[in-house]
Amino acid sequence: MLDHLWSSLDIHFPEMVEIRRFLHMHPEVSFKEVNTARYIEEYYKKLGVEVRSNVGGNGVVATIKGDLPGPTVALRADFDALPIQDEKEVEYKSTVSGVMHACGHDGHTATLLVLAKVLFSNRHLLNGNIVLIHQHAEEYAPGGANSMIKAGCLDGVDVIFGTHLWASEPVGKIQYRVGPFMAAADRFEINILGQGGHGAQPHKTKDAILIGSQVVTNLQQIVSRKVDPIHSAVVTVGSFVAENAFNIIANSATLVGTVRTFDEAVRLQIEQEIEHVVKGTCLMNGAQYNYQFTRGYPAVVNHPVETAFLKNVAEEVPGVYEVEESPLQMGGEDFAYYLQHVKGTFFFTGAMPANKDNAYPHHHPKFDIDEKALLIAAKTLCKATIRYQLDSVNNKPVSIS
Repeated sequence: MLDHLWSSLDIHFPEMVEIRRFLHMHPEVSFKEVNTARYIEEYYKKLGVEVRSNVGGNGVVATIKGDLPGPTVALRADFDALPIQDEKEVEYKSTVSGVMHACGHDGHTATLLVLAKVLFSNRHLLNGNIVLIHQHAEEYAPGGANSMIKAGCLDGVDVIFGTHLWASEPVGKIQYRVGPFMAAADRFEINILGQGGHGAQPHKTKDAILIGSQVVTNLQQIVSRKVDPIHSAVVTVGSFVAENAFNIIANSATLVGTVRTFDEAVRLQIEQEIEHVVKGTCLMNGAQYNYQFTRGYPAVVNHPVETAFLKNVAEEVPGVYEVEESPLQMGGEDFAYYLQHVKGTFFFTGAMPANKDNAYPHHHPKFDIDEKALLIAAKTLCKATIRYQLDSVNNKPVSIS
């Protein structure tokens, strides 16, 4: 059965590439993916697959009902792009100024659509149902996963699998990790309220730039001196704005940054420690402040049994030459929310361009992938789905390949 499905995926691989390149040329940023969502919906309608649109926003959910009884497996792909100018010189370069698929979500979508096409044409062989979750707004908190879950995308689902095309690893490599995998991703904003004045009279001012600079330096002591070194954490200030003329001492300054953690206690500790640092620094300088900490996605925590199952499955997929445990990743992913509701696992599919001169990191203006990774991702998700359903109806432990 799997050989037949894999052969079908091989036949439809050119369609995967075609869809991926079309989406790459017509990207839409988070929460504005109206045309992309419509494209996905129309694809399923043409196949004759049951589909729901506007699920929790711009989300789309399709359901394939197998002819045989069995569990319901959910597969998820995101489809939003980023506000980045595409600097690649390729025939499928983004046609939208200032917007591009710089993270592989176009490939995720193409993979899932064509996999759905193959599975639907073989629904008479399926032992259970398959829910295909096309999620909007992964890139920008609060993200699309939570709203789609509240709208019922996981209703009746027994397990969920998801993958991310990972351009830092070569094609043919699958990376998995049991337990914590990707970090919680939070945002903070600090407004320093000083007392501006003439650049020639600093003694009459409370320099918001100087105070903000001290805050940035002092924040570095949180991870190095406050957090248990056994735990991983990051505190990064990504923006520092205090625009003035050259001869004016700033009245105010705004610092915006991110916190990445895996442990919930450490997450709370850092949220509190940031304010301690800001409050103490401003008190020393006689300044005021406003502080806001916005919680983003929680950590992605993979379920042990389903992750072991995925590892075993991946080792038998054509085109996969290495399956290895991934190191902890400080990047965030709202797939975390799905795993809080149902068991499952999230993994990486290597997608590094064959020409390493074109291998740019995710979110880079010249980001691209090796499209052969789409086929490997599709085959891995396909085998995970079929094997999980077969093992379930045969009462076999799903951790055994």
